[in-house]
Amino acid sequence: MFPQYGQLILKPQLCSLYFHHTVILLLLIDRTGQSETVTPSQTIITLVGEDVILPCHLEPPSDAVSETLEWGRPDLDPRFVHVWYEGQNHLVNQNPSYKGRTSLSTEKLKQGDLSLKLSRVKHSDNGRYRCFFPSEHKESIIELLVGSLSLPTISGININNSRVVLQCESAGWYPEPELLWLDGEGNLLSAGPTETLRGPDDLYTVSSRVTVEKRHKNSFTCRVQQRDMKQSRETHIHVSGDCVAVPHFPADRVSIILAICLILTAAAISVWKWKQNRSKERKRHKAEELLMAESKKSEELQKKDEELKDLGELINILMKQQIDLKEVKKELGDQSNTFASEVENLPKQFLEEDKNTEKDRAKGYMDLKSIIIKSKNKLLQERLAYEEMKTNIERHLISTQQACNKMRNIKTEAEKQKENIILQLSEIQKQKETIHKKSNLESNQETLNI
Repeated sequence: MFPQYGQLILKPQLCSLYFHHTVILLLLIDRTGQSETVTPSQTIITLVGEDVILPCHLEPPSDAVSETLEWGRPDLDPRFVHVWYEGQNHLVNQNPSYKGRTSLSTEKLKQGDLSLKLSRVKHSDNGRYRCFFPSEHKESIIELLVGSLSLPTISGININNSRVVLQCESAGWYPEPELLWLDGEGNLLSAGPTETLRGPDDLYTVSSRVTVEKRHKNSFTCRVQQRDMKQSRETHIHVSGDCVAVPHFPADRVSIILAICLILTAAAISVWKWKQNRSKERKRHKAEELLMAESKKSEELQKKDEELKDLGELINILMKQQIDLKEVKKELGDQSNTFASEVENLPKQFLEEDKNTEKDRAKGYMDLKSIIIKSKNKLLQERLAYEEMKTNIERHLISTQQACNKMRNIKTEAEKQKENIILQLSEIQKQKETIHKKSNLESNQETLNI
């Protein structure tokens, strides 16, 4: 709960804002007063990428967990590196470059240890840090020096049979280093001026040359050092009479390098063998798949051949049936025409019979006429029956023609499918030949490697 001031009550949505500004106000007010030193000022040296502790202790020790503590850099805006307020971190106004890289220990705060842990230090972390304890008006100034370094390299340039120019170069230093040449006994050599370049990343590159004589077992050292950081790196080289310059490394370093090389070589061989075995396994699986595909396609091709054969026979049967139906249709047409002609001739026959019977009507004129009429009706019925048969045959002819056309279409599609299967079989054969050639080539290569 926040206290009341007269009739004014702080609203809940203003609580966090009030808390933040209260902390900042307290730090600003306390900063205006006189401060005493918590611990003596000191310089901390570290390298890029390491974790570092910026020391700060209360004297005498006292519990600072429920107090306010500010770690800051006066040259930054905002200046706050890490703020502790009444038992918790208060990082609302923390400088963005320190986000996620600072921490305080609650256990150490109980013992009056206000030290700040800064992780993964960068060149931009170089500067003066202020440890400020407002409740007792105490502060401590810490100078952080973040450096970087690298191993120098030496190369040789022949001048003549007796002298050689050695060049030493080392990059990635901070702060600015110095470069020295030493002989085999550790004495300084007179060398040319050191060239110093500062890159856009504020890192320094130094280089220098020295002219030396070629002698048996003549050795030299290039040393690059940074006095403020008390750090140095050096490389040795032997210059023999035939001007073979070989950098010298300590025996333990050589052993480590050899061990690493052996491990890397063994790992490379293992990876290569694993890849070879994996490649062979993939090719074996591929070959098996191709064999199965080839067998399947061969079966499909055989079935298509049988299907085409059956379709050809069926088409032939339909065509023969079509021819037979046409012949029957023709015969029925001829027969129908015959019946029509006979029906037309019946009246004439009747008249002839009638003339012949006028002499003797007793022979049964009426009976003869009745017989002729019945014959005519019968001929008409037979003609109708033939016409109906002719119509049915025509209908069967149309059905047969349609069936024949359908079978031809099916046969054409089956022939296309057959051609497609043949192409697929050809492609499978090519893939098999390619895999076989690659396998033979790899086997020959392995034999040569052995």
